Amino acid sequence: MNKYLLVINAGSSSIKFAIYQKNTSTAQLVADAAGQIEEIGNQPRFTVKTPDAVVLVDRSLSINEAHDHASAIKLILNWLWAYFADGILLAVGHRVVHGGQNYSVPVLINETVLAELETLIPLAPLHQPHNLATIRALLDIKPSLPQVACFDTAFHHTQPAVAQRFALPHHFVDEGIRRYGFHGLSYEYIDSILPTLDPTLAEARIIVAHLGSGASLCALYKGNSVATTMGFSPLDGLVMGTRCGNIDPGVLLYLMDHYSMDARALENLLYHQSGLLGVSGISNDMRTLLASDDPQAHEAIELFVYRTGREIGSLAAALGGLDALVFTGGIGEHSATIRSRISHHASWLGLELNDSANATGASCISMPISKVSAWIVPTDENLIIAHHTLKLACHQPIHP
Repeated sequence: MNKYLLVINAGSSSIKFAIYQKNTSTAQLVADAAGQIEEIGNQPRFTVKTPDAVVLVDRSLSINEAHDHASAIKLILNWLWAYFADGILLAVGHRVVHGGQNYSVPVLINETVLAELETLIPLAPLHQPHNLATIRALLDIKPSLPQVACFDTAFHHTQPAVAQRFALPHHFVDEGIRRYGFHGLSYEYIDSILPTLDPTLAEARIIVAHLGSGASLCALYKGNSVATTMGFSPLDGLVMGTRCGNIDPGVLLYLMDHYSMDARALENLLYHQSGLLGVSGISNDMRTLLASDDPQAHEAIELFVYRTGREIGSLAAALGGLDALVFTGGIGEHSATIRSRISHHASWLGLELNDSANATGASCISMPISKVSAWIVPTDENLIIAHHTLKLACHQPIHP
């Protein structure tokens, strides 16, 4: 009898999912299929593919079929029960953006945990509600199904207190206004893979560049997060697809005073109208910008590279040096041009890029004589969630 795990990553208008099969003889997890329902409540579409790109599902849905996250998750489950046939679903793992100050490791979800996570919605209002809506829907549909929450913030709990602190009065800090950091599941996966590429990386000073629509850097020392560019929210740090990254708080005061912008207007500007899209006026997609001759596209790329290079210097200072730079994420894994330009900014640290290796997307892209090694490591947040879920809940199988 086949045994499966389901991993869910819920966004504002989509539910992405991945299915893993547990090998009965080795207990290893094998990717089985992945899919999504996108444009929930608008023009929903349901797609599922196998790892070798065989299409299992590709169809439009009516709004009635997927008008909200609860209806969408019910549709996914109904498809899964048919797909599994006589197999069993062991558990479901969820990417939850915010774990707050209390959750530093994955946790089995119950009503108490869910209630505590709901109190964190003000800290991640654009992400947390959708993560939790899917969990709540599954609890309603199948209350006995084990669910595990894996947090994007958890990996950064190893940072020293001084790296998490804002220079604000203590009572604000006590209520949770501090630097949390995000993309932790990606960084945890990268950290688990690096020693298999080079055993010396297990003890090294490393900066991982997770560069995609959302972008951040994380400084690792001996596998622990020391500092990261995102802070209280996923807005902070690098220039991103539509997010501004680091900004002087005085700019926000100015916008409030001179443009009468309230919190919601600022939220829309900073999350959805800024970053690569705002600077270029063309697109939030790096591929589109790299193919464009528009001067504003070039300006957006230059700002992205400059800010990333400058933050690499900042994290290298936090580490007291640098042994390796790792690229991951959509841009980091696929854009040789961006890797080259960022590596040039890091040349003062002793990084010498191997241009031919970089162009072909090799695993190691630095010269043998380089004092700082450089790597391309594809991330896999779903797999790290699946491993945590298997560890916490594999002993509680659920039949369709």
